[in-house]
Amino acid sequence: MSIQSRKHTQQVLVGNVKVGGGAPIVVQSMTNTDTADVTASVQQIIELSTAGSEIVRVTVNTEEAAKALPEIVNLLAQKGFSVPIVGDFHFNGHKLLEKYPDCAQALSKYRINPGNVGKGKARDPQFQQMIELACRYDKPVRIGVNGGSLDQLVLTRLLDENRQLANPSNLRAVTREAIIQSALESATKAQELGLAKNKITLSCKISNVQELINIYEDLSSRCDYALHLGLTEAGMGSKGMVASAAALGVLMQQGIGDTIRISLTPELGGSRTQEVIVAQEILQTMGFRSFTPMVIACPGCGRTTSDYFRLYVNRSG
Repeated sequence: MSIQSRKHTQQVLVGNVKVGGGAPIVVQSMTNTDTADVTASVQQIIELSTAGSEIVRVTVNTEEAAKALPEIVNLLAQKGFSVPIVGDFHFNGHKLLEKYPDCAQALSKYRINPGNVGKGKARDPQFQQMIELACRYDKPVRIGVNGGSLDQLVLTRLLDENRQLANPSNLRAVTREAIIQSALESATKAQELGLAKNKITLSCKISNVQELINIYEDLSSRCDYALHLGLTEAGMGSKGMVASAAALGVLMQQGIGDTIRISLTPELGGSRTQEVIVAQEILQTMGFRSFTPMVIACPGCGRTTSDYFRLYVNRSG
């Protein structure tokens, strides 16, 4: 099966990095440091960027983290690193962006999860406030739906509608539709509030490989927003690598996906940069990007008579 051409999507500019619109599939990652710890966060961002992460996301969940962001970005610039920094916001993002304008300006993009931006009557005005702030500071937004924190209002509405059908769908199918509709409805609302279409990226992450593939195939057929791919809670070690490669490989083979993250749980003492290396290896193995020379090597068997190549790789690696 040949690689299909990339499906047309809007091109979103994140800092100086082009996502979508035919640009090469972008590798991104996320820190696991306390963002308020400026020294540790800068160091890890540098490590991720050096490893090949073209966009780095950080958690912005406290006032201390929001205060630290401008200093982090300034220190990175002083050290010669211009990697775009994305702020990952949850329940209090609207307050942090409003109270700390330097943070809002320093970030290259905001990530909003519709499922936890607010609850009840507070949900819509808080989402609106974040979108208005993105418009004010001319920042793109990733509307990132997560199966583990799905908007319960959307799910409840679809379950109620499903019960009225002569042939209702099963819960899994309704949940898939709720994930997709949460993303699309939020994107439509963001545009109504003034955010341009080429400022929006969508993601719909869950931890089940087959379900993830089904969701993105459906989502891709229903919109032309730039799409971020990732298998959430992929796991640790080879399990997480194989699951991510299986899910994202199928989607990218169909031309779906503009930027990817491999959400690996680092092993004890392991480096966060492993997720970057795995993302690059998936893209290069599939022929989408080229990062390092490709080495073809015999896997070894009873006919193997030389250890030269393995010894050479161990010494050079």
